[in-house]
Amino acid sequence: MSLFQRSRRPRAAPRERLVMDMRDTVVYAIGDVHGCHDELRALEQKIVLDAQQFRGRKIIIMLGDYADRGPNSRRVIEHLMAPAPKGFLRVCLAGNHEVALLNYLDGYLSREPWLGYGGRETLFSYGVDPDRLASLYASGEIDARIREAIPASHIDFLRTLPVMVCSEQFVFVHAGIRPGVALEEQDEDDLLNIREAFFQAAHRLDRWVVHGHTIVDAPLRDGRRIDIDTGAFRTGRLTALRIVGKYGRLLSSRD
Repeated sequence: MSLFQRSRRPRAAPRERLVMDMRDTVVYAIGDVHGCHDELRALEQKIVLDAQQFRGRKIIIMLGDYADRGPNSRRVIEHLMAPAPKGFLRVCLAGNHEVALLNYLDGYLSREPWLGYGGRETLFSYGVDPDRLASLYASGEIDARIREAIPASHIDFLRTLPVMVCSEQFVFVHAGIRPGVALEEQDEDDLLNIREAFFQAAHRLDRWVVHGHTIVDAPLRDGRRIDIDTGAFRTGRLTALRIVGKYGRLLSSRD
């Protein structure tokens, strides 16, 4: 059964796709955070120290999935809404879990599938116990109270997240890209959810694709894709990939 329900409400506009010139730029891509605020702060501190050896522009690219599963979704979102570390720019991409949260709030996704998808932990971080609400209110009132609990500024932030950053040699995206389709024509659902078709064509990609979405025991380079989702909410290990020119180095919140 699909998690996504039909609705008469109009769909949101397509998310922005950014083009970046990576010359004279140090990029730190960070994998799926999933409510792991402490791990994100620890990793950012290591990035700041690591970056002291470089001049030029410094950019942190977050690969999506800030909410759900882990304990502190609210604090993660608030942290990402705040200014980046001094001397850095920060770009936060959308992940499928941000889209699922918005789909629930907008009425495209019903409550129980969303809670099972990780939304329960997100609500706990906002001080909401959905089981307690269910014991007190009818279904429509439960949804109304949940929507009231999530600040409008957080919702606005999630709505504005771009879905991809690309340069001449790299693509940064949450899940991956569909092989054989031009970047400007990629379907947004693929960028947020694709797996097998992308994995099978990893050796035929014309750019390096840095992504998360699929948990790996250790950062994985397969063909020209690099997966840095190390399952922080399970392992306590949040991973970043530093890229300078054609060279990369991994950093971890636990090293």
